[in-house]
Amino acid sequence: MRSEPSERIDLRIMQVWRISGLLRTLLFGAVTFALMALVGKLFNWPQWLSWLPPAAAVVYGGLEVTVLPRLRWERWRYQVNGEEIYLQRGVWYIKRTLIPMTRIQHVDTAQGVLMRRYGLAAVDVSTAAGTHQIPALAEEAADELRDRIAALARVSGDVV
Repeated sequence: MRSEPSERIDLRIMQVWRISGLLRTLLFGAVTFALMALVGKLFNWPQWLSWLPPAAAVVYGGLEVTVLPRLRWERWRYQVNGEEIYLQRGVWYIKRTLIPMTRIQHVDTAQGVLMRRYGLAAVDVSTAAGTHQIPALAEEAADELRDRIAALARVSGDVV
């Protein structure tokens, strides 16, 4: 088996993942609570039964905010060389992807509101088969990597 890619994503992404996890948990918990309260009244369920799904949402949200960001960051790695991009990601299930430079069609950088707040950007690599993302680099590093991949893909494309 091939060794792990050498580069890591920016550590600040953990804070972005924590905030977005908290927002998702609050929204999902509120919706679940409202639905269970309504269903509980309609079907005359015992009150404790209506609390189970919202409680499960809160427990999962706790993991989403505390444990999972660190695990995601530790697993997320990438490496770019002249012939390919090598990505590794996943918490429970580790996925490794090789993207040949000859297959790259275009490269973008993207920023959401939270990522912009923390000075981070994602690099999106598009091929005919789909889009792959390196999710969290410092803005300058993301721009440099985007330009480097575009140059390598252009050179690889000229050879074919």
